[in-house]
Amino acid sequence: MFYRPSEGHGLPHSPFSAIVSPRPIGWISTRAATGDNLAPYSFFNAVGYTPPQVMFSGDFSDSMMNAVVSGVFAVNVVAEAALLKMNATSAAFLRGTDEFIRAGVEKAECVAIDCPRVADAPATLECRVVKLVELLGPERLLLGEVVGVHIRDEYLVDGYLDPRLYAPAARLGYHDYAFVREVTTLKRPVLPAKD
Repeated sequence: MFYRPSEGHGLPHSPFSAIVSPRPIGWISTRAATGDNLAPYSFFNAVGYTPPQVMFSGDFSDSMMNAVVSGVFAVNVVAEAALLKMNATSAAFLRGTDEFIRAGVEKAECVAIDCPRVADAPATLECRVVKLVELLGPERLLLGEVVGVHIRDEYLVDGYLDPRLYAPAARLGYHDYAFVREVTTLKRPVLPAKD
């Protein structure tokens, strides 16, 4: 099968997000004058290492607006145990609704920024907004610099974060998810020095 996105695919649902998968889920928390907000973004990833930077993208809705106005946001890792609560926060609530309360998610305060975070998330990245980028269509992309990192101690083994202990959720296509339960370690090959 081949199709041009501008001409449609003829399938019951778009295969695009199923092709680009699995994708990590950025469970984005923000604060605004109207209250705290929590929403999942499956168009999320790390984009830089020094300094650490992340991005999330989607409609210019509450989370993104709040982050742009406040200048900060937090990215909470979604463990398998939190999948149903994460999904509950994806509903189109009215602006000003506190999704932490509606979904029964325990809230904690960030340290380096004025923002809420998911208290029992395996890890949380506290971020300062770097840039808002307009994309083709209605979506926007927000870049942030990571200025603080929370990691639950019970998920650190010999100095390494072990995802098998909390099974991070990843987004597939459609309404499907996957969880990290197996890990394979491969070190980069070292090429011999040239003469």
